[in-house]
Amino acid sequence: MFNAALLPRLAGRLLGLGALLAAGTAGAVTAPMLVVDVDSGKVIYSQGATDPWFPASITKLMTTYVALDMVRQGRASMDQLLTISEAAAAEPPSKMGFKPGTQLTLDNALKIIMVKSANDVAWAIGENLGGSIDGFAAQMNETAQRLGMRDSRWTNPNGLPDPRQWTSARDMAVLGRALLRDFPENRDLFSISAIQFGRAVMPNHNGLLGRYAGVDGMKTGFICSGGFNVVASANRNGRRILTVVMGQASARERDLKAADLFDYGFGQSSFSFGGQTLAELPTSPIATPPDMRPYICDKRRPMPTDADSAALTASAAAAGGNADNANAQLMAAGAPPSSALAFATMNSAALRNRALPPRAPLQPVLVWTGRDPAESAIAATDEAAPAKPVAARPAARVKVAKPVPQRPAPSRSIAATGATVPQPKLLARHKGAAPAAASAFASTGPSTAVIAEPKGHKAAAKPAAKHDAKQDSKPAAKPAPKAETKPAAKPTVKSARKKDD
Repeated sequence: MFNAALLPRLAGRLLGLGALLAAGTAGAVTAPMLVVDVDSGKVIYSQGATDPWFPASITKLMTTYVALDMVRQGRASMDQLLTISEAAAAEPPSKMGFKPGTQLTLDNALKIIMVKSANDVAWAIGENLGGSIDGFAAQMNETAQRLGMRDSRWTNPNGLPDPRQWTSARDMAVLGRALLRDFPENRDLFSISAIQFGRAVMPNHNGLLGRYAGVDGMKTGFICSGGFNVVASANRNGRRILTVVMGQASARERDLKAADLFDYGFGQSSFSFGGQTLAELPTSPIATPPDMRPYICDKRRPMPTDADSAALTASAAAAGGNADNANAQLMAAGAPPSSALAFATMNSAALRNRALPPRAPLQPVLVWTGRDPAESAIAATDEAAPAKPVAARPAARVKVAKPVPQRPAPSRSIAATGATVPQPKLLARHKGAAPAAASAFASTGPSTAVIAEPKGHKAAAKPAAKHDAKQDSKPAAKPAPKAETKPAAKPTVKSARKKDD
């Protein structure tokens, strides 16, 4: 009969073999892995869970916790502006590339570091909220101690290489649980599939989002010395599991192993994985983290990136078939059937071509610089580009072309000035008009005739406009009739064109 208590030890040996095959060197280096039930904190599976390890960008989970905690305490706000300093702008990629002096809200900054993993923005969060990077690192360490993260040491907010900064799989599981427990209103931060800045859409580096059913966060990370890391959460049927995978040779292997661990975790009942909690995991005998650079970043190969997961496009059916082959091998070794432990032989021929399903369509979340999108220089540029054809405003030109001189207003202005119009001259223009209209003009006088005339005859407007122009050209003319004549309309057209250009 199979002894379940031997499963972690057996799996650890197989995983150690997998790490040995991947690294091609001493088997003393075992990549840490951990599966924990979020609600109870009980450990479902662990391997090297308390070994010190370089965190890379999963550090930004710690940065986010400190920032959200400051907001909760009233020491910061999500809409406060952070300024990009020269030091922040000088941080190496992954980055947004903001110029020094650029400002953005804390809310947008947190979205950017969770999706794009921008080191310049994380640095700005540390400087602005902590007063300095050292000040913010002190807050990170204080918070870690309060949460029970006993294996962690923090020196910067973005996770770029620093031999003094490390953590453990156990501590990252403690942190992940704390984020989900203490800030339920901010859980969406960890599940954003992409951000959109201006016209650029940047997908999340987390290759499990949109590919593995139930995964809803949290963060990936990569540096040569630490390999490819991920802290991921998944929810199925109301049960939430947290998985930590560290030290993998590629984003693809990291994502596949995390998926297998989720399979294993969801396959276990809440009563079958014992009573060991995260707090009860034994301290590691290893004093300092191993340097994985010789194994991860081989100079003879291209530099790996955390975007490798974008290449995972194979069908789920193919992945399932290969998982069955792995189960057969594990059963032969005495382990129960489960695709969750297939990662032990990741480098075998049967599993070399495994992949996750294609990614679900991205749903980008808008981010911007400044306090709101209208203040963002990029947003303003992007909004102006499509609006350029509209700026020509054909409707405005039609307005200028409207028959303004035909309106009765110029005639009233003539009456107001008291100008006399020679009746024979105007009557001569009404040869085609009805006799009644002509006699009405003669009996009522010039002012009444000019007002009544456009109703019965449109041609009557022309003489009025012509006469207005003459009157307006005189020094004694008032400004009102000048603004309403045709000659006054031409400068309007010219100024409108100048503005459109």
